[in-house]
Amino acid sequence: MKFICDEMLGSMAKWLRILGYDTKYVKNMKDEEIAKIAREEERILLTRDKKLASKFKNSIYLENNGLKNQLRRIIKELALEIDDKNLLTRCIICNEKIEKIDKEKVKGMVPEHVYESHEEFYICPKCKRIYWIGTHFKNMKKFIESIKL
Repeated sequence: MKFICDEMLGSMAKWLRILGYDTKYVKNMKDEEIAKIAREEERILLTRDKKLASKFKNSIYLENNGLKNQLRRIIKELALEIDDKNLLTRCIICNEKIEKIDKEKVKGMVPEHVYESHEEFYICPKCKRIYWIGTHFKNMKKFIESIKL
């Protein structure tokens, strides 16, 4: 399942990526352009714009009732699976699948204490952002547990 989020749902795009879902985030685009991308790439359009949602049949209009409630609704409505093996498999910035990288190759690219205290590192092949399983991962897992139905 793939998604496209309009500019009002940047946090939603980030969290869907964290959950492992291919999610495009678009800004400064006309409704027709967004709907065209969604149609051509077979993406579900997520929006807070009623007018945009009405123009594209494969869309979900999300009210402004908070990220947790919005995520819960999407998970329930689309029967999304939240699987630990899919967590953090995509870059939260550019949506590319991240790849494992040898520890030696990230020396000098991450803080020294991170380099010394972690063995596994991942890199986005597009934007070169480096990822590792740190305390932020535990915080993400807590948030994910709080949205499970």
